[in-house]
Amino acid sequence: MTAPVSVPPVADTARRDIPAFVRDGERMMWIGGRQVAAVSGRTLPNTDPATEEALASVPRGEAADVDAAVHAARAAFTDPAWAEMSPDRRGRILNQIADVIEEHADELATIDSVNMGAPRMLTAHMLAEASEIFRYYAGWPTKLSGVSVPAGKDRMAYTRKEPLGVVGIIWGWNGPMGQLPSKLAPALAAGNTVVLKPAETASLSTLRLAELLAGTDLPAGVVNVVTGLGAEAGQALVAHPGVAKIAFTGSTATGKLVQRQATDTLKRVTLELGGKSPSVVFADADLDVAVRGVAAGFLGNAGQACVAASRVFVEESIREEFVERLLKTMEAFAPGDPLTQGTLVGPLSTKAQFDRVSSYLDIAREEGANVVTGGGRFGDHGYFFAPTLLDDVRPDMRVVREEIFGPVGVITTFTDIDDAIAQANDTDYGLAASVWTTNLTTAHRMAAAIEAGTVWINTWAEMSTGNLPFGGYKQSGLGREGGLEGLDTYTQVKTVRIAL
Repeated sequence: MTAPVSVPPVADTARRDIPAFVRDGERMMWIGGRQVAAVSGRTLPNTDPATEEALASVPRGEAADVDAAVHAARAAFTDPAWAEMSPDRRGRILNQIADVIEEHADELATIDSVNMGAPRMLTAHMLAEASEIFRYYAGWPTKLSGVSVPAGKDRMAYTRKEPLGVVGIIWGWNGPMGQLPSKLAPALAAGNTVVLKPAETASLSTLRLAELLAGTDLPAGVVNVVTGLGAEAGQALVAHPGVAKIAFTGSTATGKLVQRQATDTLKRVTLELGGKSPSVVFADADLDVAVRGVAAGFLGNAGQACVAASRVFVEESIREEFVERLLKTMEAFAPGDPLTQGTLVGPLSTKAQFDRVSSYLDIAREEGANVVTGGGRFGDHGYFFAPTLLDDVRPDMRVVREEIFGPVGVITTFTDIDDAIAQANDTDYGLAASVWTTNLTTAHRMAAAIEAGTVWINTWAEMSTGNLPFGGYKQSGLGREGGLEGLDTYTQVKTVRIAL
């Protein structure tokens, strides 16, 4: 299979309804319930990755802006309007946020598709999950209870679950409205206040959400947004002594920096980091289902996903048939305008990301990998990259070991279940995995043996709407998001002993 020679033209009809919020102009940050520019007055550009045209700019916030946001968040944390709010009332506000997200889901999804290139059907799905996550956590404020502990006839002892204080939230450009809710919703449910630092290349949906939150009953200053570079605004947020916790999603390399910087103030840290997830296909699998899931696993969102299943392991006896089916299935994933109905793969998010993915294909060829299909630019405009499959790979190759974050999969074979387990676990990462088999014993054995925070059986990337924990083994992260496990990371426990 070879990639088509050009990208379908950007459809004028699909782009007539682009929200005004993403068009030329400068958007403002939100601090203490007010829209503000950066103290420096500087801005950062945004670009539509499908057309390479300029979008609205965002403020280039720095340490002074972060300091102002943290102070606003701290003031809101101690203000009775939030600090003494009843748990029931806090839950109703989270449901109100869910309502606002539902009402503006089409707009927010389109903003993300234009700003970072994810297909409209994917961003719409993310927004549907976002509202459900807020609804899930809306039920928790009334249930954050401590316990009474036996302490003797003249003593009483009990515990309280209390909020941490100001939480700094930093997350990725590859799904802004998909990643934020699993951090923001539990932080608010536990009674914290927050400072949000979205990715500088994909901040527009967050700034629009902040506008929408201003129309709810959420007190001013509870949610603040500072835009800017990671090395400036992000680092200042991590280092700020007034921040009690950092919740971070991003690359493993940056996550390690965040953890090191946070040690100076001993703030809590949860890290959702990179991955090099395996898809393991057994000979008894339903190949029609498996081949579609495997293709989506490394091509979805143009491979720009922490859970991307970029390592494909196929049982030796079905290799030839599976590869033939996979190449045919990949044809449906030809890149196109992310706003056009039916597009499954959009462009890479930025030119820097396009250059990064391109460099890995150069590395693959130098190391001796065979490019079965794809391997370079798709078309002549936009940051589109052809869906790519590599074989003749070795476990020591960089394209096998390192996170590429593009629509690139590597395929190899295994002989039996023990070989499959060994190869799947031969990685520094452990975020997710998928197993394709109709054998119940094989499914359970693989689920237990694979070193990953999430294992999908006969499906791929079915994410929770808040009720299941998500996180990584090994260098894929620390802590969990989702469920009670995720909520607990935004609380601290106080012990009370009373002499009667």
